[in-house]
Formats: sequence, structure tokens, C-alpha cells
Amino acid sequence: MPFPEQTAKAFTQEGIEWLNPNQYGCYGIFRSGAWIYVGKGDIRTRLLAHLNGDNPCITRQKPTSYVAVVTANMDREEKNLISELTPICNQKVG
Repeated sequence: MPFPEQTAKAFTQEGIEWLNPNQYGCYGIFRSGAWIYVGKGDIRTRLLAHLNGDNPCITRQKPTSYVAVVTANMDREEKNLISELTPICNQKVG
């Protein structure tokens, strides 16, 4: 099952910094027509790290937006999302 229906947020400093710290779950980074990366952890911290270039593959793909879901089942949810969405920068599950 994909991310719950929601309005995508801008993958920018301002678009990420409004998030509260310590919200754990899964997130998906994308641009029009392509999922780039699906990850898990402290959503705000991880998105800011990606925005600041911690993963060259994400940076090369020029993401524009992200979505996220707070969940206690991060491991399972991340694996399901990677399998379903096949993001460019992390297609391997597990």
C-alpha cells in the first residue's frame, strides 16, 4: 500500500523545517513521474540530511517533493513501500 493520501510538501529547507523533530516513520522523496528514495527514521532529521547532500544519488535526481507517514512499524512499512514504488536510489529491500 502506498503512502496515505496527502498533499506533497516541497523538498526545500523551508518545506522540511516546519516538521516537528522526533516524529518517526517513513518518507518518500520524488519528482514528477519518479520516486527517488524511500527511507525511515526521524523524518525531519533524515530529510534535512538528504537535502544537504548526504546521498549523491538523491541529489543527482533533483527531487522536488516529499510525503511522509508517522508509524511504529517503520521497518515493515519501508520494505513494503520500496517493493511497491521501486525508487531510483534504493530498489533493494532488506
